[in-house]
Amino acid sequence: MVRVSPTRGGQPGLRGDKPGDPGYEENLAAFESRVSRGDKVEPGDWMPDAYRQQLIRLIHVHANSEICGALPEGGWIPNAPSLKRKLALIAKVQDEVGHAQLLYRAAETLGKSREEMIEELISGKAKYSNVFHYHAETWADVATISWLIDAGAIVNQTMMAEGSYGPYARALKRICYEEAFHLTHGYDMCITLATGTKLQHDMLQDAVNRWWKPIMMFHGPGDKVSRHTDLLMRWRVKMKTNDEQRQQFLKQYMPKIYQLGLTVPDEWEMRFDEVEGVWRYREPDWDEFLHVVRGNGPASALRLRTRKMAHEDGAWVRRALQSAAGQSAVGESVAGAG
Repeated sequence: MVRVSPTRGGQPGLRGDKPGDPGYEENLAAFESRVSRGDKVEPGDWMPDAYRQQLIRLIHVHANSEICGALPEGGWIPNAPSLKRKLALIAKVQDEVGHAQLLYRAAETLGKSREEMIEELISGKAKYSNVFHYHAETWADVATISWLIDAGAIVNQTMMAEGSYGPYARALKRICYEEAFHLTHGYDMCITLATGTKLQHDMLQDAVNRWWKPIMMFHGPGDKVSRHTDLLMRWRVKMKTNDEQRQQFLKQYMPKIYQLGLTVPDEWEMRFDEVEGVWRYREPDWDEFLHVVRGNGPASALRLRTRKMAHEDGAWVRRALQSAAGQSAVGESVAGAG
């Protein structure tokens, strides 16, 4: 494969990474052979530009989602019903923000700076998961997010952790360990509400009713309408399609929902097909999904305002770190000259 010296951010400057470039077809054949064997692609390796751009898009959205996903739950920390719940929720929110930093770093290995990604988030240019464009109205919403949305995330992330890009896969391995704690925490919250008073049970049922639509859309557009799935599967960025992930989630969690004495809204026409071994349901409105992820959800404006305020409030910390780094570099230069 043809390689040249690194470019900005430590990224490889590679020739022949676009269709029509000299050597592209030869490089692509060798790349796809490696990927099909299950080899990991590392930052300094040749890769098609389309592979790089797809990964940047996916990892950037994932990192943004971890940041924005901390906001609806973080707002409930002062109102958690017990010290135990408050401590667990604080730990979960801290984990989510830490996950975002791991993911931004993984995206940086592909040549896009963290500063640029964060700026695109707070300006509204970059997307994040559909489920975080909605309000967490009650404590039962926090429980539902921590259980069912984190369950959907684990289905996605454990699959992506087996993907072909090394830095992303390794980051996801660690993230999935912590998400397993979040899931257990959320399930315990839901059990407590479902088996508590009638008021608690009804509050949880109301939350499940309101969140079921975002949950059904969580894994992305159906395979018949998804624009990216074929290429991502071909290059083993994804190991399962959106609909396959949705089926895995439903098979694992629909029985648990029923075991807790809960239901899902009748409008979804959920039923298990015993012959085919799959869940049947009414197809989500994917136009609505796109409308939401483009920043038009019920809580979209609030999420970005909150994120922008936090970014601006933390500017002094970034300036202090940059100043300290500059002074350190000057000191090292002086010491070297001496």
